[in-house]
Amino acid sequence: MTDPNPQPIAPKARPGASTLGEQLAARVAERIQRGALAPGARLPSVREGARQHGVSPSTVVAAYDQLQAKGLIEARRQRGFFVREPGTGARAGPAGGSGGAGLQRPSAHTLAAPAAPVVVPMVAPVDATALIRSMFQRGSAPAGPGMGTLPETWLDRALLDRALRRTLIHAPDALRYGDPAGDESLRQALARRLGGELGIAAGASQIVTTLGATHALDVVSRTLLQPGDAVLVDEPGWAVEFARLTRQGMRLLPVPRGADGPDLAVMAQLLAEHRPKLYVTVSVLHNPTGHTLSLAAAHQILKLAEQFDLTIVEDDTYAWLAPPYAPRLAALDGLARTVYISGFSKILAPNWRVGYVAAAPALAERLIDTKLLGSLTTPALQERAVAWCLDQGLLRRHAERVGQRLDAARVRVVRLAQDAGCRFAAPPQGLFGWVDTGVDTERLAVLLAAEGWLLAPGSLFHTTPRPSTLMRVNFASAQDLRFWQLFVTARNALGGAAVG
Repeated sequence: MTDPNPQPIAPKARPGASTLGEQLAARVAERIQRGALAPGARLPSVREGARQHGVSPSTVVAAYDQLQAKGLIEARRQRGFFVREPGTGARAGPAGGSGGAGLQRPSAHTLAAPAAPVVVPMVAPVDATALIRSMFQRGSAPAGPGMGTLPETWLDRALLDRALRRTLIHAPDALRYGDPAGDESLRQALARRLGGELGIAAGASQIVTTLGATHALDVVSRTLLQPGDAVLVDEPGWAVEFARLTRQGMRLLPVPRGADGPDLAVMAQLLAEHRPKLYVTVSVLHNPTGHTLSLAAAHQILKLAEQFDLTIVEDDTYAWLAPPYAPRLAALDGLARTVYISGFSKILAPNWRVGYVAAAPALAERLIDTKLLGSLTTPALQERAVAWCLDQGLLRRHAERVGQRLDAARVRVVRLAQDAGCRFAAPPQGLFGWVDTGVDTERLAVLLAAEGWLLAPGSLFHTTPRPSTLMRVNFASAQDLRFWQLFVTARNALGGAAVG
């Protein structure tokens, strides 16, 4: 991860630094010591550092040599320069393209282990994996609006404990592998929910359980795609899905997402020119905008899918936070050209990795084969616990309570954001808001991360990251007035320099 907010140095900018190399080393050292660059963060390459700071490559090499001598950074072969983990030895060997930068071993004093536990400072996310790592980070600092989950205080721990205890009492097969397709009781419960509440006709044999909705997306793409295939995706869209498909070697074709759905003209043109095999979309409570597909747009999408032999992967991750009457593509075409995906981590707990896929019968069998090769099985005990929560109506009542709390939080955050001078680029609904701050949110994220607040800058939600004044806020975790006060201070520090 490179430093997203470099501050160019200037000659004589720092008292006591006689050379530009020393000035640059001092500036980077200061950022490391105050936590703006965390252990493991990747520094710019020598060439990129020279461009950012307006100096020669030899100046950057000299600065990096000094930082290595102090034990603050390390060079990794063929990878570049990284901030060292506290208490670890520097790695030997020059980094690729270092221009001959040497590596000196830190002193014994530098390597001494700290007496007290070290709290790893929060780092501003610059890509999908960085955002996820930030979300997993533990510590005493507030989480902030960049989180993708509900706060722990909103979750029903007693419900989960009760469900697991009951499941363990009635689980004689707990020591064996589960059904390859997933626990039968959960698939039956899901079939009843899909048909009775969402209008999606799917029998238990058409449902395959997974380790969460993200795993479900992975199973579907590995079943239906080959490296080099083209895939339509919404833009803005979910950074993790972009990164996952790219890692699998797919070509992403972004379709602009509006209030009613995708730009149908762009979609038709991309279909005609590239013949993509899949369209991955969030039709209800879209991430990050919160938009929900209109019936008219859904009808046109299905017509295009039939015309161009396209499979639609409908990610309904936020189903428990959405009204059941919202139009689902899978309900409109009866899973003929759609694959429906959802899960429970957004409503029960992030670590309850229970998801599922509903598909046509022949495709469901293929998905089982892919699942077996990737994970062998899924946790039957947890699946059975979810089934019990569904059958008893406990999950529905929990979702209703969360929905009421989320409605109140949304009203508060809208007021706080508007008082802070922001505007909403989409009508606030669901878990996330799409907020225009008026400044570059990547730079904003760096400043606020130093204060312990996680942001999700708009650049993360594009297939090709680019500067953006937008950020995604989690209504449930953005209610703290302290965040918005620091937000205003940080935005003012950036001088209100909006990105066009």
